[in-house]
Amino acid sequence: MKLMVTGGAGFIGSAVVRLAVARGHNVVNVDALTYAACLDNVASVADSPAYAFEHADICDWDAMVRVFDTHRPDAVMHLAAESHVDRSIDGPGAFVQTNVTGTYTLLEAARRYWQARDRFDAFRFHHISTDEVYGSLGPTGQFTETTAYDPRSPYSASKAASDHLVRAWGETYGLPIVLTNCSNNYGPFHFPEKLVPVIILNALAGKPLPIYGDGSNVRDWLYVEDHADALLTVLSKGAIGRSYNIGGDNERTNLELVQALCAILDDKRPKARGSYADQITFVADRPGHDARYAIDATRIRDELGWHPSVTVEEGLALTVEWYLANEDWWRALQLRDGVGQRLGTG
Repeated sequence: MKLMVTGGAGFIGSAVVRLAVARGHNVVNVDALTYAACLDNVASVADSPAYAFEHADICDWDAMVRVFDTHRPDAVMHLAAESHVDRSIDGPGAFVQTNVTGTYTLLEAARRYWQARDRFDAFRFHHISTDEVYGSLGPTGQFTETTAYDPRSPYSASKAASDHLVRAWGETYGLPIVLTNCSNNYGPFHFPEKLVPVIILNALAGKPLPIYGDGSNVRDWLYVEDHADALLTVLSKGAIGRSYNIGGDNERTNLELVQALCAILDDKRPKARGSYADQITFVADRPGHDARYAIDATRIRDELGWHPSVTVEEGLALTVEWYLANEDWWRALQLRDGVGQRLGTG
């Protein structure tokens, strides 16, 4: 199968690209190479005859038409997105442009391509989204595929809008679409502005380990390589028009997660004195910070047979080991705009 992966130089997209090539698929990676993208993420497959790269923006109609006509993909896996909540608070326009207008442009280019080829049955448009579109949970309950949308940030609102567009193109034009909504990802190649890499890298640098509020916000943590496996499973087995929630079944408060990372670092690279947990610092909370996310992944488990392969403790250990072994990768990214700064204070 030939896959067109948008955002394939990003964190989750690159995991999909690497796994897809390893499983024998041909992949064209379409990425605008904005601040969070890094072609080193796909260096392991860059020389493969099954891999091609297109430096292009999903908002560019002519570029998308050219990519479709040149590469003739069997499926689109749409991961290109602005994704950092804090940045969406400071600059929401970029999120509307990429996540809404970009998705619209890609959908129209995909529809043109699919219709010009007699609406071939094998085609799929797989839209990858987030559990944040569902809003915030209380102490109990989980998000299901039928949970009403209730986005609370510019980021999640823009992703909710893109989800609605994809469903509309499926209903109105018959475009064969599938959707997935995932929980918080972590793992190798995670851009160093997100919580897990921030904690690891600040700990190693002897800096404060910032936790918003009192650290009680809860997330379901999903190892990125498990997520990539789930996405390829949905692409090959998912029912047209259906959505699937993907979670790690690993709920932790932010404080618990940071404490777990500190314990792993204490074991793998101990400090001369004390624990990395001594560096934990509570900071002013993010505006509109959702209290809890939790995914009910029953549908993908029962219908498609997928389940995560690692616990959060196992995945965090693998992640810490990767960052310890790949200092050249993350040091270069720390020089990029906004990395290491507190963003999204409202």
